[in-house]
Amino acid sequence: MSGDEVILALDQGTSSTKALLVDRQGRVLARASHPLGRSHPRPGWVEQSPDEIWTSVRTATRRCLDGYDPARVAAVGISNQRESMLLWDRHTGDPVTPVLSWQDRRTAARCANLLTAGYGEKVWEVTGLPLDPMFSATKGAWLLDHADPDRSRSLRGDLCLGTIDSWLLSRFGGEHVIEIGNASRTQLLDVRTGRWDQRLLELFDIPPEVLPRLVASTGPFPSARGLPPLPDGVPVAAVLGDSHAALFAHAGWLPGRVKATYGTGSSVMALHSDTTAVGAGLCLTIAWSTGLGSGPGEGTIAHAVEGNILSTGATLRWLADTVGRTPAELADLADGASSDGVHLVPAFGGLAAPWWDSTAQATLVGMTLATGLPQLARAALESTAFQVEDVVAAAGPHETLLADGGAAANATLMQIQADIGGRQVHQSLVSDLSPIGAAHMAGLACGLWTRGRLEEIDRPARVFSPRTGADDRRRMRSAWHQAVSRARATAPSADADVPPSGGSQ
Repeated sequence: MSGDEVILALDQGTSSTKALLVDRQGRVLARASHPLGRSHPRPGWVEQSPDEIWTSVRTATRRCLDGYDPARVAAVGISNQRESMLLWDRHTGDPVTPVLSWQDRRTAARCANLLTAGYGEKVWEVTGLPLDPMFSATKGAWLLDHADPDRSRSLRGDLCLGTIDSWLLSRFGGEHVIEIGNASRTQLLDVRTGRWDQRLLELFDIPPEVLPRLVASTGPFPSARGLPPLPDGVPVAAVLGDSHAALFAHAGWLPGRVKATYGTGSSVMALHSDTTAVGAGLCLTIAWSTGLGSGPGEGTIAHAVEGNILSTGATLRWLADTVGRTPAELADLADGASSDGVHLVPAFGGLAAPWWDSTAQATLVGMTLATGLPQLARAALESTAFQVEDVVAAAGPHETLLADGGAAANATLMQIQADIGGRQVHQSLVSDLSPIGAAHMAGLACGLWTRGRLEEIDRPARVFSPRTGADDRRRMRSAWHQAVSRARATAPSADADVPPSGGSQ
């Protein structure tokens, strides 16, 4: 290689698509983004347009490469929103359905019925995931029920069912494929063997003919096409789910690293080698695979424990929209304020990790006539920190939390997080860690750098240390858990400071 090669990293997220150019030194040379909309046809339903997503990828690519020689791009890396799912026509490539977002809760009743029928424990054991509408399996079943109710088109091989990475790769042409880390979020994969599970396909009534072929995080993938001014044929060298990519950007393979990504929702994730011992209420997932050998499950698979939180950044956005302010204005109001005992439990679509209670309802607790907007704004920020701490505590003892994502730029939130958890919080001063992680893996795959070189890359961070004592932290978390118990339809265990051990079943 000549030395001036760059990686084009594409991050297809819920609210926008971003594109970055990353050079051999790990420096970001250029950034661009394009916003995306969401629709809410009914309460609890969240949809996106597949064509709009594809257009946003093309637009972000064009803007990012403006002023740069596209011939310098050695490879493409992709990070993507997870669990979202759609159907498209295998022959024409046209979408048959909208994208059902990971936030979509329309299949809550189906999950509840499966739990009542006693499938919850077995599904969690095989997939590492609780039965919850966030994951893709019941979304796929819903889409097929409406687009192919008798499954005849599926059985003929006319339809493709896939996550966002599959959809984008299908735009490039070639075989219907899915990256194994994204596949592990569908609730159709045996998380330990890395193979589609026939029992789960039968349970959710999803014919194997509609599913993509499993490939490693480093491919092989179809080459990039249709992204002008990028020349057709540039290799796609890495694909990762967004949270997985952020962990990779943190050099998450190093011992003792746990990260929290603060976005619309949040993900707390750490690599985990013991797949038989996972903290209560946490998921076991595949972080990445650097090669699957001659078949699925044959190669190096890195597992991780993860806790998913449905509403963090979305909570402040909801409050801002409700009171006619911006999230930045509310964050300013919260700085230095006290919640005065007010707790906001943002169970707008139920609660995810570590509770996994889809019946929980959003709740405001502790308001008085003296409660004003500063207290509500503070309570909204605190709800994010409390939820993240619940997951980190379930993941085991950690002295340091690595924080990234848009909301992590809020210094008030980071100090609240340190105070509630009693541990240092390292706020990443590098933005867009998901596409950077995808770039790092792509560059690793095509030889731009080694893993040792990636470990040496400067990762500047601002450190927040706790200012509270152990007794104060216990009181704070106890009050929060009392508010959570009010939000939940079923009371938690008697010890309010300990999350339940078995999810919502």
